[in-house]
Amino acid sequence: MFSGVYTALLTPFNNKNEIDFHALDKLLELQLMSGVDGIVPCGTTGESVTLTIEEYKSIINFCVKKIQRKIKILAGTGSNCTEHTIQLTQFAEEAGCDGALVVAPYYNKPTQTGLYLHFKKIANSVKFPIVLYNIAGRTSINIEPATIQKICKTCQNVIGVKEASGSLKQMGNIKSLIQELEVISGDDILTLPLLAIGGVGVISVVSNIVPTEIVNLVHNFNKGNIKDAMKLHYKLLPLMEAMFIETNPIPVKTAAGLLHICESYLRLPMCSMEQDNKKKLIQTLDSYGILK
Repeated sequence: MFSGVYTALLTPFNNKNEIDFHALDKLLELQLMSGVDGIVPCGTTGESVTLTIEEYKSIINFCVKKIQRKIKILAGTGSNCTEHTIQLTQFAEEAGCDGALVVAPYYNKPTQTGLYLHFKKIANSVKFPIVLYNIAGRTSINIEPATIQKICKTCQNVIGVKEASGSLKQMGNIKSLIQELEVISGDDILTLPLLAIGGVGVISVVSNIVPTEIVNLVHNFNKGNIKDAMKLHYKLLPLMEAMFIETNPIPVKTAAGLLHICESYLRLPMCSMEQDNKKKLIQTLDSYGILK
């Protein structure tokens, strides 16, 4: 259902710290032209935790109106409050999104039973598909494969997991336990290895700036052109690594600014890149051949 390439969409801001809808429109055009399979607005890369409810709704509505079902929209709706997550998830369903990406609760650090009950209540509050988002590095809690299996057995609309644990072993364990579950890479750098063990695609950060290349990588693999997919993987590798020399989305938003896709303004507590890291990023973009 959510296979292929989904872009973890940036949220452009202007110099007044407001959402820049003109830049958002430009970013969405880039995604549509590149052939991505979908977008993920209001996720971690979209600085969702800094958005007001009104801003969140305006972004989702804007994306739905712009996309017009040409590609899929998997809305980021997760938070560390179950009831708040339910409200956002229900809104995304009513607004016309194709599904919701729901991150594990951050800071609360619930038990595995708490995670199960959290996701069960959210999934039962809507009818459209839910994709779990496992990223212990930012939430301080890992959704264990057995817990994912339990959630899927109870909630038929939980159809996938965005895996950003960094562990191919865990990804393989999930796939072996729940063969029908869509396992989606949450790390650009692990897209190709995950595809090789049964993953279905990637929710990509770097596709904000080079969407066509990520699409070609996944499509080449799916067509059986493994050597071509490998060439693209290794070509993209320095760029993928550069996107995480500081906390996401600082590098990719800085890159988007340098490439005139949108301004590089971030909302506190995110701030501008350290100059040494920015120099490294510029060198990487230049070496890749996309810096004009």
